[in-house]
Amino acid sequence: MLELAILGFLYDAPLHGYELRKRITALTGHVRPVAESTLYPAIKRLEKAGLLVRETQPGSVAAPRHVLNLTAEGRSELRRRLTEPQQGDITDENRWFTVLAFLRHVDDTAAQAAVLERRLAFLEEPASFFYDGERPLRAEDLDDPFRHGILTIARATSRAELTWLRATLSSLR
Repeated sequence: MLELAILGFLYDAPLHGYELRKRITALTGHVRPVAESTLYPAIKRLEKAGLLVRETQPGSVAAPRHVLNLTAEGRSELRRRLTEPQQGDITDENRWFTVLAFLRHVDDTAAQAAVLERRLAFLEEPASFFYDGERPLRAEDLDDPFRHGILTIARATSRAELTWLRATLSSLR
């Protein structure tokens, strides 16, 4: 998810590490804050793989800054990761939002639709956070008000996403 966010934000514009970290944190920070000790090793891996380059630019007031820019290979890799997301990128809500944040960078609407269809199929499967054996429990099945709340909120969120997915898929077709 972190590498995808790095590639996605750099696809839009070259950024220095601090600005990149701020943007990633704005996208995912409430769930997974991005520490420098996590971000910079990921940047180095992408740089070593030839997906981004680091350029030194003179600072306007302070020391020179390192600006990160995607290579042609990095742009291609981003589009590949977006059109071929791993199953966890489809099923994990936070990873899904990262895919969704950059899916516009895929020019092929059929490829965009294929990714959305995978998410739609996942959401249409009966599921719950709580089970009675193999049977998923619904909010109405629970006496616990807190678990009832979790399932009620999840149902509302899923319904909203399903509505959006169906409308968006209709417009892409």
